[in-house]
Amino acid sequence: MSCLASCCAASTCGLCSTVASGISRKSARLAYCGLFGLSLIVSWILREVGAPLLEKLPWIKSSTQTKTWYQEQAVLRVSLGNFLFFAILALIMIGVKDQNDKRDSWHHGGWTAKMVIWILLVILMFFLPNVVITVYEILSKFGAGIFLLVQVIILLDFTHSWNDAWVEKDEQKWYIALLAVSIGCYLVAFAFSGILFIWFNPSGHDCGLNVFFIVMTMVLAFSFGVIALHPAVNGSLLPASVISVYCAYVCYTGLSSEPRDYVCNGLHNKASAVSLSTLILGMLTTVLSVIYSALRAGSSTTFLSPPSSPKAGTKKPLLEGDDLEEGKETKEKEARPVSYSYSFFHLIFALASMYSAMLLSGWTSSSDSSDLVDVGWTSVWVRICTEWVTAALYVWTLVAPLIIPDREFF
Repeated sequence: MSCLASCCAASTCGLCSTVASGISRKSARLAYCGLFGLSLIVSWILREVGAPLLEKLPWIKSSTQTKTWYQEQAVLRVSLGNFLFFAILALIMIGVKDQNDKRDSWHHGGWTAKMVIWILLVILMFFLPNVVITVYEILSKFGAGIFLLVQVIILLDFTHSWNDAWVEKDEQKWYIALLAVSIGCYLVAFAFSGILFIWFNPSGHDCGLNVFFIVMTMVLAFSFGVIALHPAVNGSLLPASVISVYCAYVCYTGLSSEPRDYVCNGLHNKASAVSLSTLILGMLTTVLSVIYSALRAGSSTTFLSPPSSPKAGTKKPLLEGDDLEEGKETKEKEARPVSYSYSFFHLIFALASMYSAMLLSGWTSSSDSSDLVDVGWTSVWVRICTEWVTAALYVWTLVAPLIIPDREFF
């Protein structure tokens, strides 16, 4: 295992040096996204072929464990290395306000060193005892939940920003566009919910739980529109319709995660294993979701920074006379504020590492075939609870201004 890891590290470092030299300041965020995507690929490969190698390591080997357990170990160990990499960066970048801060160059440069450190961290995780990985597994379930919550908040912020951007144009064509998109989204949400009845409520079977999930999704979508259009609420139909589509999609992902042998899973109960195309699509969806979340969530320049810190370039010097006398010091380049929070940016990737580990390991509690990804009742309830939390947060953004009028919500 160590020999294989050393060979991989040597070949990867050569590639890293070439790639790192071509990374510019503007493409740094995409480079981090690419590194995260690489971690998913490595997790996937080791999940499929790494079990026999792990069985040979005495500090991991256990005669009572199954193949699925070893696959989970491979995924969790790569995830832990990736988590530590981004968590360390998040801690280092706390409080970076302007580009004159030395840590700004650390964030955008040093890619050869970063990639070597990332590789070493991933390799070192395979030398840790099982108890450490067990603790990380437990923490990952909470971290993955926080990541899902952040995604929901980002979605709510996006829908409100989209609506405000079109309303501010104050032109009839944009109002018509708002109405058309809103109606279109609602039609999609209800039509898709109707299709879910066909896929996950097969005739001749008692599928009350699935019916409850789908009906609840439709009730929530209808409630969003009613609350948003209420005269006392300063709401709009566009966010309500977009959230309705999202809830319908999350409901679908939850139901499709039901065990393959479950009679009410009419979409997959005849499939003994997931196809390669489905795995690739799931991985691609995860990568795109994480990339958008990281880029969007990292846009705040004040998150995780000291509240009392003055913005770069805005603090007036106390002794103007001294500045005039020391002309050389006044020639220093004016500090420019950073365009997003570096610390929050890396924190999102750290949480996403936990989330991806849970996806690839079926939340470490699936009793299905080891070939399946994100399948099992734990996955189902995580998805459904995410949908309900989304609904609760959206309704709160509508009614909170009535309850707390002095606060601004989105």
